[in-house]
Amino acid sequence: MTSTFAHASRRPLLTLAITALAALTLGACGTEKTNAGREQTKPADTVGGQPDAAFTAMLDKIAQSCPPSAPPEAPPTGPAETLPSGSVETPPSDAIEPIAPTAGPEVELNARDWCASNLHEERIAQALWDLVEPTPTKVRAILNDLGYVDERIHDLKQSGATTRFFLDLRDKGGRLCLEGSAAGDKTVVDKCVAPATGPFTAGERK
Repeated sequence: MTSTFAHASRRPLLTLAITALAALTLGACGTEKTNAGREQTKPADTVGGQPDAAFTAMLDKIAQSCPPSAPPEAPPTGPAETLPSGSVETPPSDAIEPIAPTAGPEVELNARDWCASNLHEERIAQALWDLVEPTPTKVRAILNDLGYVDERIHDLKQSGATTRFFLDLRDKGGRLCLEGSAAGDKTVVDKCVAPATGPFTAGERK
């Protein structure tokens, strides 16, 4: 009787122990799956902040030979010609008086951005000239290889045999952006002006 009772009383205890162990195992498995899911859904560009740091370093390297940032200067005007006393200047009948620009990259980009834009334009155009069938995927890959991160690439769209894009290169208070069209040896990359603050919107560039 004593042996039978002791053996019988151990069964509930053993069953409870197995149940508790199974619950712990399932709980741990669920936690691992949840953590794995979170790691998979975490954007790659937020890990360590390396892309932003690398992008900023690339901008600094390209602009290292450029003058420091400074407010844009007014476009230069030519010196007034001195006429002999008593003479009257008579302009030609077909003369057109040049008008100095009041907006656009010439007057809205500072000296550093203007200098850096020329360097960016050259390196991007050279990388895209030999690209066969410049699709958005191929153009993005080349821009990424040059150090331009996806967050700064906008409106990457294909139209016929040409893929157009914008690059937001604002840095250190500047307003520089680039507008490009990849079309083989007809590739064109030109400077533009982005809003001083806020998110980049291609439709607001000048």
